[in-house]
Amino acid sequence: MSAVAIPGDPPGGRRALAVWGTGVSVYFVAVIFRTSLGVAGLDAADRFHVNASALSTFSILQLLVYAGMQIPVGLLVDRLGTKKVLALGAVLFTAGQLGFAFSPTYGTALASRALLGCGDALTFISVLRLGSRWFPARRGPMVAQFAGLVGMAGNLVSTLVLARLLHGIGWTTAFAGSAAAGAVVLVLVLLFLKDHPEGHEPEPLPHQGAAYVRRQIAASWREPGTRLGLWVHFTTQFPAMVFLLLWGLPFLVEAQGLSRAVAGELLTLVVLSNMVVGLVYGQIVARHHGARLPLALGTVGTTAALWAATLAYPGPHAPIWLLIVLCTVLGACGPASMIGFDFARPANPPERQGTASGITNMGGFVASMTTLFAIGVLLDATGDDYSLAFSVVFVLQAAGVSQILRLRRQAARRERERLVASRVETVHVPA
Repeated sequence: MSAVAIPGDPPGGRRALAVWGTGVSVYFVAVIFRTSLGVAGLDAADRFHVNASALSTFSILQLLVYAGMQIPVGLLVDRLGTKKVLALGAVLFTAGQLGFAFSPTYGTALASRALLGCGDALTFISVLRLGSRWFPARRGPMVAQFAGLVGMAGNLVSTLVLARLLHGIGWTTAFAGSAAAGAVVLVLVLLFLKDHPEGHEPEPLPHQGAAYVRRQIAASWREPGTRLGLWVHFTTQFPAMVFLLLWGLPFLVEAQGLSRAVAGELLTLVVLSNMVVGLVYGQIVARHHGARLPLALGTVGTTAALWAATLAYPGPHAPIWLLIVLCTVLGACGPASMIGFDFARPANPPERQGTASGITNMGGFVASMTTLFAIGVLLDATGDDYSLAFSVVFVLQAAGVSQILRLRRQAARRERERLVASRVETVHVPA
């Protein structure tokens, strides 16, 4: 069945790809900076003389800022457009990366990561909004998955390039040098990015007082699709995020006895798997909307099974083949989390897209922040018992799945109602 063009849909095309590519380059750099601590965790512990709990605070604070800003960022994007918000994000995360490079103490390094998290928070929702303004609605799932794919490419740069620079030229030079990428994307945004194609200007929004903001958030939250999107994102994203952002390298080196080189290769495998699975999931969801929930729940179940097998393996270390399978499956977590936006996006009108995406995007980062903190505390309390510490993953997965199962029927009913209404409206549109 051919896709039906929606009246007023953006045309897409090469111009859309060029503009969207400019915006997504900002997200690419933001992810490099966000995940840079994942390859520098052990170095940071030595540099600032901190234990596991204090080390996890770096990522927790960064994610706390990120998650707390998602709804305000959604409102900002709806109001100001993507160009201004992305430019501000580039300025902030570049300043944060530079500050982290030159921080002499744990406190100043912590403040730098918070600033980085603030700038990072402005990027992804802006890129999603840019895609919805430049591409037809039917392309939404693929555009979102490609955005996630580019983000994982940034993670790959951290794993392969920044890690080598860190151990080759040192902490300050590696982090300060990487900050130059932030200045480059800022210039690209200022010169080339446009919020929307000609003739597709959004309706002007009314004055945004406090009452309007509350109504915007409440209207988005009332939609079951928004809440289902949040819980899908919550349940699917955090196992891989926690692994890549901080605890994967220590787990593989200290608990599994691998060398840093082999552990780095396994982290790279997570990223590569994410990129491949993202392409597959994007194609499936674009063609078969009914596959969204089975894909998400299947990813959660498989991830839980592999973690259980790894943590409960009898013997001092899990075999390398099991760790390879685990890391391959962890690569599916990011693409599965993008499915959350495919529930929230069609549930909300264009003027609430940023707000709804912000609510959805909070889910995985709240889960990641909670898990990062819990693992750090449990490692300190149990004398670095990684099996017990990583068991917290199952608790959050169980909580998320229970909410998904509770909301799925409500969201499906509302989606059917919207589909019927749109068909009736299409019948009355003159040819």
